[in-house]
Amino acid sequence: MGTAVQMAPSLGVAPVCSALGLPRASYYRRLRPAPERPARPRPARALSEAEQAAVLQVLHSERFCDRSPAEVVYTLAEDGEHLCSVRTMYRVLAAHDEVRERRDQLRHPSYAKPELMATGPNQVWSWDITKLLGPTKWQYFYLYVIMDIFSRYVVGWMLAEHENATLAQRLIEESYVKQGVQPESLVLHADRGSPMKAKTTAQLLATLGVERSHSRPHVSNDNPFSESQFKTLKYHPGFPKRFGGLEDALGYCRGFFPWYNEEHRHSGLLFLTPQVVHYGQADEALDRRQATLLCAYEAHPERFVHGPPRRPELPAAVWINPPKDNGTARPVVGVDQPVTPAMPTTIGAKAES
Repeated sequence: MGTAVQMAPSLGVAPVCSALGLPRASYYRRLRPAPERPARPRPARALSEAEQAAVLQVLHSERFCDRSPAEVVYTLAEDGEHLCSVRTMYRVLAAHDEVRERRDQLRHPSYAKPELMATGPNQVWSWDITKLLGPTKWQYFYLYVIMDIFSRYVVGWMLAEHENATLAQRLIEESYVKQGVQPESLVLHADRGSPMKAKTTAQLLATLGVERSHSRPHVSNDNPFSESQFKTLKYHPGFPKRFGGLEDALGYCRGFFPWYNEEHRHSGLLFLTPQVVHYGQADEALDRRQATLLCAYEAHPERFVHGPPRRPELPAAVWINPPKDNGTARPVVGVDQPVTPAMPTTIGAKAES
């Protein structure tokens, strides 16, 4: 509308509105806004201030302080007195902010949306627990998985017959040590499951110097990296409908996670493997790929309809809920900490039941 107002005097109202797809009536309405409506007059049958004060005095009295307006009106009517209608009595109470729910209502706190950014490995980890169907109905095995959101590298996993905070703490601590993470350099993101919110888990993270982050309740996209990894797991061609036992499920996981880290080419990583990105080998792999494509272009340039192939670049940052105001999320401490390639790559363990 502002563009139309600026351009119409020089180009004409009709062509400008037609080019912008704007009705001319809206343009003229903008130039001549409707006058403000006059204040509503006080109804002749409204209670006077003295009558409203009398109503409040009756409602505040010891006799009627715990009664509803309807009870007050009809009780007074039986005593031969009428102050006002039930609806008017509610209006008087609302005007003085005295209308509220009598019962205690559960009020949910306001949860902040997590906004996390990673510009390199071992800055933000995401972890979750998923169920694997056992041999019989209602029997499950619990798979704990921790992954780095920048490289999609699974830094630790554990299979157990139970879901509890003690097992989660052991996995977190072992992954932290084996990846050589420095204190105050890592954020660990999870949903609001019992092991994630446990006080002992919070104490462990505080001891390790790891900041914790949680998804909002009933929000499905606050932990997208773990959910996507679980989908890759369960849609893998070799994933069975049920596992024959704990050893069967453990054997499958021992084969799946090395494949996922070392062989699976992730679409979000320019079809590089998580291990290559996690340990700083992405540039070398992209250079080799580019050299191969350039050789193919020199041999058959007609087959490259968009010209010479251009070397792609990995995203400089990976987000969980990027801010909508195009600002910058709270920076992750220690973004320049290097990753030590000599550290072990994965954790796979069967939890003691």
